[in-house]
Amino acid sequence: MSNNFCHMRCDEVLEHFHTDMSTGLDEYEIKRRQKLGLNILETGAAVNPFRIFISQFTDTMVLVLLGATAISAIAGSIADAATIMAIVIVNAVLGFVQEYRAEKSMDEINKMAAPHAFVLRKGARKKIPARDLVAGDIVFIETGDKIPADLRILESAGLEADEAFLTGESLPVAKNSEVLRNKEFALAEQSNMAFMGSAVTRGHGLAVVVNTGMNTVMGEIAVMIGGSADSLTPLQIKLNDLGKTLIIICLAVCGTVAGMGVLRGENIFNMFMSGISLAVAAIPEGLPAIVTVVLAVGVQRLSKRNAIVRKLSAVETLGCTDVICSDKTGTLTENKMRVVKIATVEKQFSVDGNGYEARGKIYCEGREVNTDEEPCLRQVADIAANCNNAALEKYKNTHRVYGDPTEGALLVMAIKAGRKNKYRRWFEIPFDSRRKCMSVGVWAAGKATVFAKGAPEVILAACSQVADGHILRPLNEFYRDRLKAIQEEWGNEGIRVLAVAAKPWHGKTEITDERELEKDLIFYGLCGLIDPPRPGVAQAVRQCREAGIIPVMITGDHPSTAAAVAKAIGLAENGTVVTGLEIDGMSDGSLYKNIIDNRVFARVSPQHKNRIVKVLQKQKHIVAMTGDGVNDAPAVKAADIGIAMGVSGTEVTKEASAMILADDDFSTIIASVYEGRAIYNNIRKFIRYLLGCNIGEVLVMFVASLLGMPLPLLPIQILWVNLVTDGLPAMALGLEPPEPGIMSKKPRPASESIFARGLGYKLAGRGIYIAAVTLLAFTGGLVSNRLAGDQSMFLPYTMSITALVFAQLFFVFECRSEEHSPFDLGFFTNKLLLAAVLISIIMHSSVIYSAPLQAVFHTTGLSLWHWLFIIILTGPKFLFKLIMYFSQSVLKLRDSYAKMNN
Repeated sequence: MSNNFCHMRCDEVLEHFHTDMSTGLDEYEIKRRQKLGLNILETGAAVNPFRIFISQFTDTMVLVLLGATAISAIAGSIADAATIMAIVIVNAVLGFVQEYRAEKSMDEINKMAAPHAFVLRKGARKKIPARDLVAGDIVFIETGDKIPADLRILESAGLEADEAFLTGESLPVAKNSEVLRNKEFALAEQSNMAFMGSAVTRGHGLAVVVNTGMNTVMGEIAVMIGGSADSLTPLQIKLNDLGKTLIIICLAVCGTVAGMGVLRGENIFNMFMSGISLAVAAIPEGLPAIVTVVLAVGVQRLSKRNAIVRKLSAVETLGCTDVICSDKTGTLTENKMRVVKIATVEKQFSVDGNGYEARGKIYCEGREVNTDEEPCLRQVADIAANCNNAALEKYKNTHRVYGDPTEGALLVMAIKAGRKNKYRRWFEIPFDSRRKCMSVGVWAAGKATVFAKGAPEVILAACSQVADGHILRPLNEFYRDRLKAIQEEWGNEGIRVLAVAAKPWHGKTEITDERELEKDLIFYGLCGLIDPPRPGVAQAVRQCREAGIIPVMITGDHPSTAAAVAKAIGLAENGTVVTGLEIDGMSDGSLYKNIIDNRVFARVSPQHKNRIVKVLQKQKHIVAMTGDGVNDAPAVKAADIGIAMGVSGTEVTKEASAMILADDDFSTIIASVYEGRAIYNNIRKFIRYLLGCNIGEVLVMFVASLLGMPLPLLPIQILWVNLVTDGLPAMALGLEPPEPGIMSKKPRPASESIFARGLGYKLAGRGIYIAAVTLLAFTGGLVSNRLAGDQSMFLPYTMSITALVFAQLFFVFECRSEEHSPFDLGFFTNKLLLAAVLISIIMHSSVIYSAPLQAVFHTTGLSLWHWLFIIILTGPKFLFKLIMYFSQSVLKLRDSYAKMNN
């Protein structure tokens, strides 16, 4: 917290801390203040890996599986027990790794702190560990230093600091000692303060420590990160509820079946084993494994789209995300300053190209410009290239910039203009935040020349002439008004404007009065720079809207810049930008309305970002939050889906996130939402399949017991059906390609039941159907035996188990979509499913026709009419759609053939 030190004069701040600018604090006072707390960020209790691992076994679905393991072992199905236990352990290990890594974000924030500081002690400069700093210490800072605590600037010389990780400000911020009065200032606007963890990029200065440790802005962020508890994802909540429901149903149904059998006079042990086998069949023990595999495959798909998933559960949660809060710089924009416009008093030029690529061209009124024919433009490019301390390095098809990004953009523009000459420099007056300009003396064509660049109002005030082509004219009010109008027009578009000027130098190169260099300059032009939107972002924002997702821009940058970018990408609803100071005066209800209506926020602090996320979550929204700096980490961790930037992101934010964008591109988030929706659809598909089949198996035994019939399935046969149908087909169903049109629908509500949209009724209906056809097949076997005078149960058992298997295998094709038939989707588009069904048929056929297996499973071979009877019973809907599909295909072929002949 700054505690309003930015509003106090330097002498008032020094008096407040009882310190002296010339000698610093005395030893007694230093030791007394250190007892109040060291300058460190507290990480709280140490992460306990063992406790995290044990907590993985408290999930309801895991407890159900552990119960299934015990039951399978009792039933003698050791293979099943081992398989289920392996599933539980794999899931626990995956969960442990994800949770343990998430808890390490607090460790990373400490790495942002400076290791040491230079302070004034007893009137002498001294190097000390940064942890020993106290409030009131006088600190020396210079280029390359990390700020060791929150400081109030006392003296500065060309001082600038990179605060992007704290404020989102894309450019280094000029620092000075001037008092800020009369109003509240956002963090990014506190030009007389320097904050822990930021880096000095230029100049040097003297400052007093005003806050240390957990009282700094960085400390506040650490508190927010530590206070953000991980919440369960919508899928985890649904699976927990499903696990509880299954426990109740299994105990009730299996107990009823076993009890009714005993009352009917059946062997107690046999009925106990039937009840246990039925319990194993009723519990979809493959569900967590298939969920894990489907999510893991989703992770692979997303990695191909440049999204690196750190938490498996995040993949599914993306599917129900309905608000995406995105930073501007580097996510919606390229984070590469670029000159897009140039203006002289006679003409305006546009500059094309991407980022720092030098392949762009310069145009005037739609025509490409030859720089040699434009003397003013040529001079603008020369000034841009030489009044400049940045350097470019070729990298693939673009350049890397070393130095100030604005100066890098000016260098690239000069290359596009064909001006690559670097003149020998004989003098420099560096940029200063007070002067707002930079000047250099160079030898141009053997003549001493002064080049200057800076804020338009400063450069124009230093000019007495203006270049109009080859002619120099007095810089009168007419020209000033014209240039001011251009500046205002560009400013309204979010374009940063710099002016350039020059003059021949006839004096000595040994300068005694710097002010003489910047007098009576000749004005040559204005350069307009922006950090342009990324290619494809506008389309991604449009896709957001079509998919029912609300995109929100949250940035620490200037409101006009935010408004211009929002307009360019189609995000702004009404052009209104809400600032952090305005947020402070809003209730949660008013803030929520502004989020939904305006969607653009500028000059925000970490607290504002965190509050926006919490307000949205309070209204039951599923929020994705992007971030790169430490200031974003609390909101990233608090969001349902925290997304860190892979290129520009700090380690703190990456550790707090659930997903990392390898390319920092907003479009990648939309692609991730697409994959998330497809994955959730697939999870619903195999849940529909597994539970529909399991309900059918339970109802077969329950109805048979209720009607006093012999049990249609033996315990080993129940376990066999479970093995042959619940494994490969369900897994292949989970890998179904995305259905068409999933991004044209609104996100599902987070509170939506997993059985929503009629799935519960479909499950019940299919379970009843499977039970009915299985009992009919069993009855058919009994009748066939009676007619043949056969008293054995081999044929009825074989008929019932085969009907049960094939009813489920036909059902798996129906589960490919809740809206389209398997033939509409393309019957061969999921080749894994076809292979899985074929393997299941082969496995089951071996049980029917292999003599050794017949003895184990109490089966016998089936005749052709038995097969026809079973196929017609179990697959009428599939067969009808198959006939219709082939009929339509034949008609299409006939029409095509007829057209060819005509």
